[in-house]
Amino acid sequence: MVGGERRSTSGARSPRSSENRRHVAASPAEPGSPLPMGRAMREATEQLAALIGKQPESVSAVKRTEDGWQADIEVLEIPRVPDTTSVMASYRVRLDETGRLTEYERRQRYARGRIER
Repeated sequence: MVGGERRSTSGARSPRSSENRRHVAASPAEPGSPLPMGRAMREATEQLAALIGKQPESVSAVKRTEDGWQADIEVLEIPRVPDTTSVMASYRVRLDETGRLTEYERRQRYARGRIER
């Protein structure tokens, strides 16, 4: 883990701003059927937003795991002017087979304008 923070969903804090809070209803997959990738991505972004109080901007990776799904989600943490100097964060989230978030961690923070080499 690169300077990040990890939290399980059982010990997560409430979002700081009430305007960013979203109620996330549990929506388990139908018995015997795997959770589709698109639904896993939606569940991951909605549940992360509810926990951290910030809206995800994109999903940069998603993959099936033995016990569910793992996704990397990019979030605007500190907006700045110009926009290319805004602080972004990359979060890794894990969902169980039913689509419930079981773990998340902030993997890194970076300036929006940074280009990977």
